[in-house]
Amino acid sequence: MTGTALVVRSDNAGDVLLAGPAVRAVAARARRVVLLTGPQGRAAGELLPGVDEVLEWDVPWISADPPPATEEHTARLVGAVRAAAPAQALILTSFHQSPLPMALLLRMAGVPRVAAISGDYPGSLLDVRHVVDETVDVPEAERMLGLVRAAGFEPPPGDDGALAVRRPLPPVDRLTGPPGYVVLHPGATAPARAWPAEHCARAVEALARAGHRVVVTGARGERHLTARVAGDDARDLGGATTFAELAAVLAGARAVVVANTGPAHLAAAVGTPVVSLFAPVVPATRWAPYRVPSVLLGDQNAPCRASRARVCPVPGHPCLSSVTPEHVLGAVHGLTAAGQRVR
Repeated sequence: MTGTALVVRSDNAGDVLLAGPAVRAVAARARRVVLLTGPQGRAAGELLPGVDEVLEWDVPWISADPPPATEEHTARLVGAVRAAAPAQALILTSFHQSPLPMALLLRMAGVPRVAAISGDYPGSLLDVRHVVDETVDVPEAERMLGLVRAAGFEPPPGDDGALAVRRPLPPVDRLTGPPGYVVLHPGATAPARAWPAEHCARAVEALARAGHRVVVTGARGERHLTARVAGDDARDLGGATTFAELAAVLAGARAVVVANTGPAHLAAAVGTPVVSLFAPVVPATRWAPYRVPSVLLGDQNAPCRASRARVCPVPGHPCLSSVTPEHVLGAVHGLTAAGQRVR
């Protein structure tokens, strides 16, 4: 058993949820786990089993709307890490991110042992440099778990390696009615990954006509979108839930229709089947819903493939506009008819 371990996983809620299996492996051998994440990942971090404390710091080289990389901003991180006094740190990154700027700041904070995946020469910044073949697409959850294993943290016996959240989740029947509905989540953190709003609205109508109760979810800033998509055929929960309540809403669903965005991974973490509207700007092998029954829709060979674009670079957004509401209805029927759930 080691002392305090600092696990770093910046970026958005989905990235943090995908780090869950790695966090549990660290927690099995550390007396205390502190998770360092950004503002968009904090709520997800607070739901991860094994996390004792969450530190929040907006990372200037990762955030989509980055803060200035000032001495004052970096001093806040160094001070918070010194106060946590970790015996070691594990920097979890996506395949396209460098851990070395964070490793430098952690060294400045006095962290004695730092581990990360790095294809670049790290000098004295890393004690455990885990090198992987990035030309091979591996699910992000497994890539992060591979790092913590290399650092000496094996998953505990009986851990199935799937995504998970803390239980119990808050009651949400007042918002959704009884379990057994279909959730459609029309928003996405990057416009290039979103299914067109008019397609979402038509899918809600088709699902309702087919006899499904439909719930539309979204963040507070997406209320105009969710109202438009829900229309008169669905319950509109845009801006109505906390992150934990959203997890509970997804847990009560028979299936979730969602793009490659945080709620797709949250649905996987509560064991709900996913109809994944997946734009190929990043590889589906790495980012598709993990270890949960799913149907992947979207042209994975479209011209935007592997571009990592946040705004679609191809006129007409063909990778997802080619997906019809009828395709979604068929996928929902396939998943719900089988009654597939993993937990």
